[in-house]
Amino acid sequence: MGWEIKICKEAQKDYYKIDNSIRKQVLAGIMKASEAPLPYPNGYGKPLGNKNGSNLTGFIKIKYKRIGIRVVYTLVASDHIMNILVISAREDDYCYELAAMIYEKYGDSVFKDIFENLKL
Repeated sequence: MGWEIKICKEAQKDYYKIDNSIRKQVLAGIMKASEAPLPYPNGYGKPLGNKNGSNLTGFIKIKYKRIGIRVVYTLVASDHIMNILVISAREDDYCYELAAMIYEKYGDSVFKDIFENLKL
C-alpha cells in the first residue's frame, strides 16, 4: 500500500499550469513514487541538501527528464504521508528556489501533516 499523498496549494496551482498531456505523466510518477517515496536505494526519490545556499535537507525530488519537470516533496514518516511541495520546470535551479520559498513560508511544518489530500 502506498503512502498518503498531500499537496500544498502552491504546487496544486503549478500542476494546473502544466499542459494536460504532461499532467498525466506527472500524476503517474507521483503515484508510482508514493509506493516507495524514500530516497534511493529504498525508493524512487533523490534527496536534496544544500542547493544554491538553501538548506533543503529532508526534501526529496523526482525528476522527469523527458518532459523537463521536477517534483519536490517531504515525508511525514510516522504517518506515511508524502507532502508534494513543488511541481515545476527543471529550468536551472528554479524548482529549488520554489522549494526554499515554500520552506520559508511554512517552516518545519512542511515535515508535518498540514496540507490537503491530493485531488488532481
